[in-house]
Amino acid sequence: MDTGKMQSAVLALSEDKILPVSAVLNAIRDLGDEAVEQCDPQIITQASSLSQLPVESFSIDTVLSISSSHELPGDQLLEEISRVLKPGGTILIYKKLTSDKGDADKAISTLEGKLLLAGFLDAQRIQLKSVVPAEVISFGVKGKKPTWKIGSSFAIKKAPKSLAKLQVDDDSDLIDEDTLLTEEDLKKPQLPLVGDCEVGSTRKACKNCICGRAEAEEKVEKLGLTMDQLNNPQSACGSCGLGDAFRCGTCPYKGLPPFKLGEKVSLSSNFLVADI
Repeated sequence: MDTGKMQSAVLALSEDKILPVSAVLNAIRDLGDEAVEQCDPQIITQASSLSQLPVESFSIDTVLSISSSHELPGDQLLEEISRVLKPGGTILIYKKLTSDKGDADKAISTLEGKLLLAGFLDAQRIQLKSVVPAEVISFGVKGKKPTWKIGSSFAIKKAPKSLAKLQVDDDSDLIDEDTLLTEEDLKKPQLPLVGDCEVGSTRKACKNCICGRAEAEEKVEKLGLTMDQLNNPQSACGSCGLGDAFRCGTCPYKGLPPFKLGEKVSLSSNFLVADI
């Protein structure tokens, strides 16, 4: 034995009053860990009757539980095993079974679930390498204690944000937007005339007027009305806006179409054109 290598701390638990040392050593060999094989194991019998293991916290590298009872290790004992194990330590549970293989598979699945619920990682069945009597060891399940402590925290690295890349196939049919425009679309739009050529404003129609101001001014002059009378017509009798049939002989609006009082009188473009 190489004494230069550091020995691992191993704790063996059993519900029996007497546990053969050979059973513990054979179980240790199944680990295949040379450091664990070079150890002086501590053995506690009748462990199911203990409420707390007489071992310091975080002092054990490997804990072995060898029993034939389905109840061992219980939840309280698993909690104690987690307490005494070092971070990253190993727990091995060996069971003696006298029934068929189906019951063994069910028992293994139950043990794996108990280990996971107790906070252990990588719970799995191990292949037994040592040759031992069947009445001592039948199968084994192992798990690992996490390397972090309960309540510890660590930062999660966030993936760098990257913009989605658009892959364009050169062979795909792309449409040129310019080909969708017609000749009418390419013509410069004509801006509407500024609406400041309303009759009655301070501006007068020019000689070559084409906006209609000159014609409107001519109509107003021929009617003999003021712009105020056209833009805001009023009536003393209240009948001037009803039409010529209701107007008196001296009505200034005689000849104009009906209108509403207070609203601008609209004159058609051919209002002063002779009917004949």
